[in-house]
Amino acid sequence: MNAKKRYKILSLFQNNYPNPKTELIFSSNFELLISLILSAQATDIVVNKTTRVLFKVANTPESILQLGIEQLKYYIKSVGLYNTKAENIIKTSFLLFHKYRNEIPNNRVKLESLPGVGRKTANIILNLLFNKKTIAVDTHVFRVSNRTGFAIGDNVIKVEKKLMKFVPSIFKRNVHFWFVYHGRYICQARKIQCNICLISKFCEFTNNKFII
Repeated sequence: MNAKKRYKILSLFQNNYPNPKTELIFSSNFELLISLILSAQATDIVVNKTTRVLFKVANTPESILQLGIEQLKYYIKSVGLYNTKAENIIKTSFLLFHKYRNEIPNNRVKLESLPGVGRKTANIILNLLFNKKTIAVDTHVFRVSNRTGFAIGDNVIKVEKKLMKFVPSIFKRNVHFWFVYHGRYICQARKIQCNICLISKFCEFTNNKFII
């Protein structure tokens, strides 16, 4: 895909979804971090249902530590891999409380040192909370990038590097959310809805009958 097509695709997203946002529900930096840790291999719907109850009981590092791991497991048991996630949340809360004075770190190295926080989560945190022009690559972003021909790569790091190279600065903070939305509702893994696709005119998917 050439730069002209990429720009047209991004412009279409910008014009139709000028203020994209995560579908996770949160009211503080810490709540976003915990929601993201819980979201690994879980849907935003399940995470939001879980945190709606959890955050009424504990929504700070200190209150999570006071809750304890067994009670935390009880509140998040509807989320996949909840045992591991509970351990990571307790460890991360401990570090935030004792090392970072309850503040979420604003650099990648410190973020990725927190248990349960990988590159994708760090990129989202840096983007949403600290206005950094990072692009997180999850399963939806990876699929849309490859399927459309926008940024082809056989792993998430390669796709991220290409997106960072190809996406103009003015679009960088939004492209993750556009591609997530598109992959979640339009360009799905098993159901490709080219007939209602906003960018079908410029997509290079080989089975796309709308290619020009």
